[in-house]
Amino acid sequence: MNKTNFSTPLALPNIHISDPFWKRNIELVRKEVIPYQWDLLNDRIKDAPASFCMRNFKLAGKLTAARKSFGYADTVFPVDTFEPLPEDRNHMEDRFYGFLFQDSDFYKWVEAVSYSLIQHPDKELEAIADDAIDVVCSAAQENGYLDTFFIINDLSKAFTNLRDQHELYCFGHLIEGAVAYYQATGKDKLLHAATKYADYIVTKFGPEEGKLHGYPGHELAELALVRLYEVTGEQRYLTLSKYFIDERGRRPYYFDLEAGLSRSPLDDGSCYEYSQSHLPVRQQKEAVGHAVRAVYLYSGMADVAKRTNDDSLFTACERLWDNITNQKMYLTGGIGATHLGEAFSYNYDLPNDTAYAETCASIGLVFFARRMLEMKADRKYSDVMERALYNGILSGMALDGKSFFYVNPLEVIPEACRKDARKTHVKPVRQKWFGCACCPPNIARMVSSIGSYAYTHSSDTLYVHLYVAGSVDLSCSEGSIHLATESNLPWDKDASFTIHTDKPLTYTIALRIPSWTDGYELSGLQDTNRIIKDGYLYLTKTWYKTERFHLQFNLHPCFLRSHQKVRENVRKVALVRGPLVYCLEEIDNSKDLHLIRIPEKITYSEVTTKEFGSDVITLETNGLREKVCPGDSLYSVYGRPEYEEVRLRWIPYYTWANRGEGEMKVWVDSL
Repeated sequence: MNKTNFSTPLALPNIHISDPFWKRNIELVRKEVIPYQWDLLNDRIKDAPASFCMRNFKLAGKLTAARKSFGYADTVFPVDTFEPLPEDRNHMEDRFYGFLFQDSDFYKWVEAVSYSLIQHPDKELEAIADDAIDVVCSAAQENGYLDTFFIINDLSKAFTNLRDQHELYCFGHLIEGAVAYYQATGKDKLLHAATKYADYIVTKFGPEEGKLHGYPGHELAELALVRLYEVTGEQRYLTLSKYFIDERGRRPYYFDLEAGLSRSPLDDGSCYEYSQSHLPVRQQKEAVGHAVRAVYLYSGMADVAKRTNDDSLFTACERLWDNITNQKMYLTGGIGATHLGEAFSYNYDLPNDTAYAETCASIGLVFFARRMLEMKADRKYSDVMERALYNGILSGMALDGKSFFYVNPLEVIPEACRKDARKTHVKPVRQKWFGCACCPPNIARMVSSIGSYAYTHSSDTLYVHLYVAGSVDLSCSEGSIHLATESNLPWDKDASFTIHTDKPLTYTIALRIPSWTDGYELSGLQDTNRIIKDGYLYLTKTWYKTERFHLQFNLHPCFLRSHQKVRENVRKVALVRGPLVYCLEEIDNSKDLHLIRIPEKITYSEVTTKEFGSDVITLETNGLREKVCPGDSLYSVYGRPEYEEVRLRWIPYYTWANRGEGEMKVWVDSL
């Protein structure tokens, strides 16, 4: 691990995005998703599952104020229900409703608002956020505790069931939303609430006698505490994050102790694989359990490894990364193969039609990738980050921003989604909302902050990980640099760069050479030292005033195959073009997509269409369709299949299910 030249993300105020592809999505989030989700958090969308989020904050605020009154007595409600719901929404009790982690939906929403405000100042939106923050902060207790599930139902049960009850998860999202809003607006009310809550948690957890020796059941606080440390400079937050990571998986298991068990129900600790607490993190060699929790944990591990120069922790991160991306990741950047526990399955088990591939899991994988890039610029991280962003994440949001996928399968038969109990988690069309609504606001904050994934920088190098058109400004010890990028990836094959410095400046620009290209051409630069390392082209020279150069990739569609151990994909191929995965839909290719075959010799054509709201390149290839045998016998004597030639239309995977319900397929049988 390189300990002397770590890179860090550029602050979002220093980045301006003009990229046609991402600007459209950023605008969609700003104009449609953020207002729509605000209405959802306030239960204003007809026929959508109720959130109860802002209702809970308002009720918690009233209770917090009432508790200051002389003689007030709490009404206690049970805290052993994961999702308490009212029998009649017109006659609700003064208790918490919705999933017990519902607070986090607001925190993700305000984080998305923050990134949007950086790119597009909006006084009206900022005023809405300010008023909402007032409501949220009014719920906080005198000691800083802020979790409406326990504030409303039973404060005496706080921190008594870390395994199941998500307090530290919600706390992590509070930090992320608060830091983002402070960086966007300079307003610190929510940040003050977050730091006060963090300080209270510091008094409750740690190795000292009399403190709780526990750690989050659902990880996120680990990476959030590092972010709080960075914005405040307070070492205690980094120390607490490291404590949570170091303590995880030690015996006797904390989750046994808090449940009053003398030992784990399974002596090998496998009962805690779900929450990645079966082993100390440095001993973990395989990604197991709930996929979202896992990549949030690994992201926090990478954060702490970087800031404490911990080689053993970095090695564990690298080992887990390689296991995920080489043995447990879908082509789309989706992770989590089974709906049982929303979890990783065993190595190479990647079923297409029952895939879980939760949108949040792909988002967490991007978090993990970006943090690994901060320690080591290697395209094995940025390639996956790009793949997940363009496919496994964007597929989770409709093109109009008003419906969402929680699950992102690679093959769909609508009838099976309705009638096969093994596939009911798969939806053939996006949903307005979910009772468990972690994914939609997660997409909003990810898309709004895309610039922070495009670049990182160190003292002497600017790393370009994603070819997103826009500009970035940074300062170093010798002067200032302005880099402007012109690009229309993923559709076009080239990018142009303009660099301006205020005075002669010796500096390095490191450009990722993606694995999806088989060649590139760099033009326009002279007197430049060029080195290729780990998939990055390092350009070092003395830059002076304004200079321009051009990078062009070989970009063409091709079919990929899986490792032979992926049983579900034996003799199947998938079509990609650059970072984009393509799929077949019934609306273009008729029903029974399982009868399609890909011949040995392929011809490709690219067609630009506005069918999906903006210029999108679809692909056409030749193909074969197996003829249906005559008769209606269920079984018959085998004979060589007969085929008819067909023309196949392929669309980017992220656009599927925007034109109605129908079959979809990524992996197609080949001859």
